[in-house]
Amino acid sequence: MHRAIKTPSLGGAWALSKIVSDQIAIESKLAESIIAHYGLSVSPIADGEIHRHDHPDGRKSNKRLWYVLHHDFGVHGDWSTGEQHSVFASDTPDPKAAEKAKKEYDKRRAERQAERERGYALVASQTRQEWPLLASASPTHAYLAAKGVRPHNLRQMRGLLVVPLTDGQRLVNWQTIAADGAKYFKTGGKVKGCYSPIGSIEPHQPLLIAEGWATAATLHEATGYAVAAAMNAGNLLPVAKSLRERYPRQPIIVCADNDHGTAGNPGVTKGKVAASAIGARCVWPETLDGVTDFNDLARLGSEVTL
Repeated sequence: MHRAIKTPSLGGAWALSKIVSDQIAIESKLAESIIAHYGLSVSPIADGEIHRHDHPDGRKSNKRLWYVLHHDFGVHGDWSTGEQHSVFASDTPDPKAAEKAKKEYDKRRAERQAERERGYALVASQTRQEWPLLASASPTHAYLAAKGVRPHNLRQMRGLLVVPLTDGQRLVNWQTIAADGAKYFKTGGKVKGCYSPIGSIEPHQPLLIAEGWATAATLHEATGYAVAAAMNAGNLLPVAKSLRERYPRQPIIVCADNDHGTAGNPGVTKGKVAASAIGARCVWPETLDGVTDFNDLARLGSEVTL
C-alpha cells in the first residue's frame, strides 16, 4: 500500500505570491511618496508600528518625519507642520480604506501629542530646578558686547548665556546663546507660544513683541516698554495670541524683523499676520544695508522709534 504524498496546491502558491507582490507594491508606493514630498529615501517596514526619520532640512536628530505601514495602506507626514499623506494598495481605494488611514493618522497624532506633552513637562521641571543654580549673566559677555545690550534677566553657565522662556505662568524652557551667536533650546522642551519677558507690563503702556532676545532687549532699553521675545518669526503668532488672551485691553505692538534680503520677507510677513490676528500694530525697521532688526538699527547709531 502506497502512502499519498500531500503537495502544496498551486492555488496556495499563487495566493502566497500575490501577498508578497502586494507587500512589495505598498512598500514601494510609500517609499516613492516620502521621496516625492520630502526628498528622503527610506525602506518602509509594513509592521503597523510608527517609524520616525530626520527631515532633510531640519537639524540632526529632529525626527520630524514619520510613517506607519500596514499591508493595505500607509500613512506618513511631518510632525512639525501637521501635514499627512496616505497611500493604498489599490489604485482606487474604497472609502473604508480611506477611513482606516484617517483613523490611523488621528491615533498616531494623539500618541505623538501625549509623548510631546510628557517631554514638555519633564524639561519644564528640570529647567525650574536648574535655573536657581545659575549665576547672573556677565555684562561683558561677548554676545552682549557685540549686540550692545545689557544682560537684564539672563543667566550664564560655562560661557553660555541662558535665556528663560515662560508659557506666561511658569518657566518651561531656556535658550542658550554662545559667544558667536549660536542658539539652542533644550531638547524636547516647549517653544511654541512661549517667550522671554523683559521689563514689567504697565497699564496703558504698549507691550511689545519681537523676534530675537537681543532685539527685544534693544527695544526695552530704547522705550522702557515691556517686551516679549518670541525667539523666532514662526512663533510671533502663537505668542501674540497668548498675550492677547492674558492682556485683552493692553495695547500691543509687534516689532517685526525686516528680512528684505530674503524672498517673501518672512519677518514682516509673519509680523503682519500676528498683528492682524490680535488687532495690534506691526512696525519694522526701515530698509537699509546691513539692517534687518531694531538691534541692527541701534548699532548703526540710529534712533529706535515706534
